[in-house]
Amino acid sequence: MSEGLVNVENALYFNPMTKAYDELVDFLAAGSTPASLLQFQPSEETRARVRELIHKEKDSGLLPDEASELDDYIKLEHLMRLAKARARSRIRGE
Repeated sequence: MSEGLVNVENALYFNPMTKAYDELVDFLAAGSTPASLLQFQPSEETRARVRELIHKEKDSGLLPDEASELDDYIKLEHLMRLAKARARSRIRGE
């Protein structure tokens, strides 16, 4: 199956969140360290999509699917902030 495509009841559709999840899962599967976790950044493609959604939200509003997508990005960002805070604590030996 191609990157960014999800098979749901034999229907293929593009899911931009798949890329963001794939990036994070690949990073974790590679065996992260506290230092590498602090360095992790989403791809430019993912950051551009988030900027696009935020801009559209402010300008004209989001469709329900887009609002859900933005909410998923926000949840991933929150998760990474928590993980990076713990990584900083481990580096400091707390």
